[in-house]
Amino acid sequence: MTAPLHGLVPPLTTPLTPAGDVDADSLERLCGFLITAGVDGLFVGGSSGEAALLSDDQRYRAVEVAVAAAAGQVPVLAGALDTGTARVIDHAREAAKRGASAVVSTGPFYVAPHPDEVVRHFELVAAAVDVPVVAYDIPSATHTHLPVDAVARLASAGTIAGLKDSSGDLTSFRRILAATGGTGFRVFTGSETVTDLALRLGADGQVPGLGNVDPDGYVRLGRAAAEGDWAAAATEQERLLRVFAIVDVADRTRIGFTAGALGAFKAAQYLRGVITTPRCADPLLPLVDAEIDAIRTILVDEGVDVRR
Repeated sequence: MTAPLHGLVPPLTTPLTPAGDVDADSLERLCGFLITAGVDGLFVGGSSGEAALLSDDQRYRAVEVAVAAAAGQVPVLAGALDTGTARVIDHAREAAKRGASAVVSTGPFYVAPHPDEVVRHFELVAAAVDVPVVAYDIPSATHTHLPVDAVARLASAGTIAGLKDSSGDLTSFRRILAATGGTGFRVFTGSETVTDLALRLGADGQVPGLGNVDPDGYVRLGRAAAEGDWAAAATEQERLLRVFAIVDVADRTRIGFTAGALGAFKAAQYLRGVITTPRCADPLLPLVDAEIDAIRTILVDEGVDVRR
């Protein structure tokens, strides 16, 4: 990368064909849709990209398509998400080989690591690739929280370039900002709903899953924050909070939270004419027509352009 990561870097969904293969045409359109909206980077193979459910071939294909579609206009970050260091290194090397500008890794999970083991994990990953490594804190998925002291040590040493914080813990987020200030370390919020607060605390950017659906809204929010117009930022955030209600449309007695949330993102992208089908990866079950209709209503009510 020629410049530090910053701004809006949406974590892309991974469009799939009805047969479950990566839909390269839809992914290219999604990348173009986001770049046209004014995003500052693309993050493929994250949680919104269903990385935990994709085969290695699918993951790497998504990186290839996104890198080609970005064509150097914005950096492409690639998830190297897996349970342990050896597997993360394999993914990171493959992503870098395919042109990723940076790789993103959680700490080890399924095991219960000590903070020193978290530090060692990122040291080994960083030593294995020639691109920056970004840490990813998402305890709802990993069931472990990246310790603030470990993040501060890694930032101070220059081992990792930044952090995507999806912990939902603003107190911890604030402590990380304080502990890494002045190091050049880039701290991003993964929240859809308190993005304005995180930016006001000093975050360098935003990585909201809802940015797949309404990137223009998050671009407006980021610009208002950069101008210090916190009233405008809050107004935009409140509108985006209403758009985010799409993740609660699905009947949770029929499908799980992940299928409901990611299915809603994909349904909204389908309704906007960006992707061809709202299919999620197996074993996630699809939204039904009535749920997709409810998502359409929310989008229209909040001024989001719908094509279908």
